[in-house]
Formats: sequence, structure tokens, C-alpha cells
Amino acid sequence: MTKIITAITLFICSLVAAQTQFEQGMGKAMGLWKDGKTAEASAMFERIAAADKTSYLPNYYVALINTTSAFTEKDKTKIELLLTKAQDALDVEMIKDQNNAELHVLQALIYTGWVVADPMTNGMTYSAKVMESYAKAKAIDPNNPRAVFGEADYQLGGAKWTGVDTKPLCVEVDKAIELFATFKPETSFSPKWGLERALEAQKNCKK
Repeated sequence: MTKIITAITLFICSLVAAQTQFEQGMGKAMGLWKDGKTAEASAMFERIAAADKTSYLPNYYVALINTTSAFTEKDKTKIELLLTKAQDALDVEMIKDQNNAELHVLQALIYTGWVVADPMTNGMTYSAKVMESYAKAKAIDPNNPRAVFGEADYQLGGAKWTGVDTKPLCVEVDKAIELFATFKPETSFSPKWGLERALEAQKNCKK
């Protein structure tokens, strides 16, 4: 009996140690990203993802960091490399779980990156994919604020070319902001971004 208790205790201790190591690594990587050290943060998240296959979050952040970096990059070759790296990281998690709204939101964001990089070439191909990804995210979790806002924001961005009525889209932005207020992330590292951008869109809606 003593051996069983000892074995269980050791097992629990190893789980706690692994969890602590994971949390420490995630915290450090988040800190690097916050400090603007995107390449270092991405590399650290990659190392965490290689060591921990159970959480989708490390690869999620590899994909998110590289996608957001692509939006501020001017060099088309670098943009392609960043978005490809983002897609590769996201694909690893998509294979494991198709029922995660956050992954589909991020997929929509990657597709948006391709549209922004070259609207003339990629607009027709990727716009439908953007909307499809947001639709999947909302089908999984209708109350995900990033899914609700992302879909509206993408359409608002193209409204001057498509001529779509922006009033219903602005209503969706308001709805997303309400959802941000009640949204509870599963863990301290789970996605919680997007509110600032939504508030900015809300201001533009009222102009």
C-alpha cells in the first residue's frame, strides 16, 4: 500500500512540476512578446509546443505572433514566410481538434493576412475562406467575442469596395464588446485579445 501511495505521490508531483514548467515557459514567452521580441517569443513558444503536446496554446501563439507580424511587414517575401510559419503551427493543432473556435478565428486571421498582403491577387481566393472560418468559429461558439468581432471587422474593412451596409456590422461590433465583458478565458494563457480593436471599430462606426 505504501508503494502505491508513494507512486501516486510521485506521479502527482511530476504533473505539478510539468505544469509549473509549462506555466513558467508560457509566462516567459508572453513577456518576450510583450517586450516586442517577436522572433524570440515565437521560438520559445515553438520549444514549449515541442515539449508539451497536450495544450494547443504554444502553437496557437506561434501562429498568432507570426500572423500579427505579417500585418506590419512590408517585404512580400517576409510576409509569405511569416504567414506560412503561422499556418504550419496552426495546422498541427487543427489536425488534433477541429472543434476549437479560437483556432478557426486564427485561421481567418491568417487568411486575412494573405488578403492584406496582396488584395488584387489574393482577395477573391481568400475572402470567402475568411468568412467561412469565422462562420465555423461562430457555429462552435456563438458567444466568442473574437469570432463575432472578427467577422464584422473584416466586412467593415471591405465595405468601401463592396458597398455593404455597415449599420448591421456596427451592431455586431457592439455585440462583440458586450461579449468581451462577460468572456471568461479557460486559463490565464487562453486567448483574450481583441477588445481594444473592437472599441476602435466602435468609434469609427459612430463617426
